[in-house]
Amino acid sequence: MFTGASQFALVGVIGAGGSVWAGAATAALLGSRNALYGLRLASLLDVRGVRRVAAAQFVLDETTAMAIARDDPRQSRFAFWATGFALFTFWNLGTLAGALATHALSNPKLLGLDAAPPAAFLALLAPRLRSREPLAIAIAAAAVAIVVLPFVPAGVPLLIVALLVSLYGLFGRAA
Repeated sequence: MFTGASQFALVGVIGAGGSVWAGAATAALLGSRNALYGLRLASLLDVRGVRRVAAAQFVLDETTAMAIARDDPRQSRFAFWATGFALFTFWNLGTLAGALATHALSNPKLLGLDAAPPAAFLALLAPRLRSREPLAIAIAAAAVAIVVLPFVPAGVPLLIVALLVSLYGLFGRAA
């Protein structure tokens, strides 16, 4: 699965002592949101056949954000493909460099690299929190995760929050 959030979730859950199954479920749940992005991007990208299969590999937070930020469909398609190729190339080169550098730098926390994924996630999330409802949902989700954290294995708080937010999305707005 080529999506940073899912990869970080899997490694994070397992690294924190959680089971492989909890890590895989968390990664799959995070990755499943990309299917919803695909629904939005399908008409915008207007790709068929092999190109559609290739495009599916690039349906990510960043490529979606870049594509829908443009008014001109040609610019949207260019932004999608350029961002996808850049992310795929640099993500994999960075992964390779990281794998090769593990012996030279045994503790990435010394450079503060452990703060990069949460900072990147917050940078993607922050523009969505401008109105009250998304902000309230984010605060409630964080509170639930913090409350259940001491009582469940690593990775499970995210699954609980995802379930609750999904239920709110399905039933909460109708009330």
